Amino acid sequence: MKKILTVLLVVLSFTYGKAQKTTTSNSKDQPNVLVFFVDDLRTELGCYGSETALTPNIDKLSKEGVLFNKAYAQQGICAPSRMSVLTGLRPESIGVYSIFTPLRKVTKEVVSMPQLFSKNGYKTVSIGKVYHHGRDDKSVWSHYFGKEPNTYVKPENIAYIKEQKEAGKKRVKGPAFENADVEDDGYKDGRAANHAIKTLKEIKDDKFLMFVGLSKPHLPFNAPKKYWDLYNKNDFKVPSRKKPDGAYRLALSNWGELKVYSNIPNKGSLNDDLTRDLIHGYHASVSYVDAQIGKVMQTLESLDLRKNTMVILMSDHGYKIGEYGSWCKQSNMEIDVRVPLIISRETNYKNRKAGVTTDALVENVDIFPSLVDACGLQGPKSDGKSILKILDSPETKWDDAAYSVYARGKKIMGCTTTDGTWRYTEWRNSQDHTVLGKELYLHDKSAVANKNLSGVSEHRKVEKRMKKLLEKQFPSNGPAFLQNDIR
Repeated sequence: MKKILTVLLVVLSFTYGKAQKTTTSNSKDQPNVLVFFVDDLRTELGCYGSETALTPNIDKLSKEGVLFNKAYAQQGICAPSRMSVLTGLRPESIGVYSIFTPLRKVTKEVVSMPQLFSKNGYKTVSIGKVYHHGRDDKSVWSHYFGKEPNTYVKPENIAYIKEQKEAGKKRVKGPAFENADVEDDGYKDGRAANHAIKTLKEIKDDKFLMFVGLSKPHLPFNAPKKYWDLYNKNDFKVPSRKKPDGAYRLALSNWGELKVYSNIPNKGSLNDDLTRDLIHGYHASVSYVDAQIGKVMQTLESLDLRKNTMVILMSDHGYKIGEYGSWCKQSNMEIDVRVPLIISRETNYKNRKAGVTTDALVENVDIFPSLVDACGLQGPKSDGKSILKILDSPETKWDDAAYSVYARGKKIMGCTTTDGTWRYTEWRNSQDHTVLGKELYLHDKSAVANKNLSGVSEHRKVEKRMKKLLEKQFPSNGPAFLQNDIR
């Protein structure tokens, strides 16, 4: 069955990938596209109502477009989530659920966003972290500036890493945060912004699709001191470490992604002081990224490109900063799969909406078909759909649900759906869909869940309705989940 599904995926991708010519009558009317693809960015932004985050440039962008209050990633981890954005296919369609497998190790035939736009006369630009695996489609981009490794600036941290490597350690991590007193380009996102600015000046007379992949606020939380100085560490509240009552035993990860850093204990919960340091670092990193976005947007304006450039700000998934006593992402929890999404049409677009918020349920997998639609192209088959109608009419009634997955190894798959208020998750046997555990969480007031309400008589009707929504995407009698992860 797995082989049959793989063949079908390849055939469909190949078939729909044949017609790659633009359908727009006048190519001059096709907009440019600039996507800020930010790593690990949850909705901790001023425009989303954060009481702590200082994000003036992102807030400004939200006033120039449509802010999506209910946008969701297809998986709470980098590689498959990014593949989903760049191919318009869900992780379960590709069969990759881990960070270890590059897209082109699995399929050569799936038509990606840079491939399609390149074939239609666009300059395609990848700066920083766009795909998780930089080698995916590397030769397709007309301009490519890959992600840099994590860097430290403080002498003591540089010395520590050198010492560990000389001692024979292979994967050496420094501390989980750093705040050197340097200019923005002292760290890599500042350099990425500089490269984006330089490239915009080079291609200003061409049609372009540009992705600016900003690595912060991914660990380590390394950002110039001036962004740390925007905040007072003691102003941050330590979130409750309590896990939801009745949560499935594998609902949350062991947050090993954080524990590999040199100043993080391997076992137990973090104390309040270290927790505040990390929350401080996360916020400083967000403000640092916000400043880089501001620089690039200013350049877009100064080059008179804003009038014909659609701008998108998005993240690959959400993030935990201490909630549930956990960190990072790697779960099906609301806080890990809900993402910020702002789309601002080009200023010369006649029906442009600005400063508007929509509660329409959308997904990251919708971005590719939406850009195909906006640019008048014929795209490949997609698991998503164009959301341009929402940009024109933000009050439009849209989908009943959004969907995500998270695999725990090859044998257990977590399938989850939200209607915007309730989240229902089933943990299933990956082969025969036997249900191993259920979770039902209410998110009418908070993205943090307190209690698993599955099986509670009071919520029987809600659970029945949510299960029906889940079955639409993940039928209990469906085929085994496609598994193409190569370890």
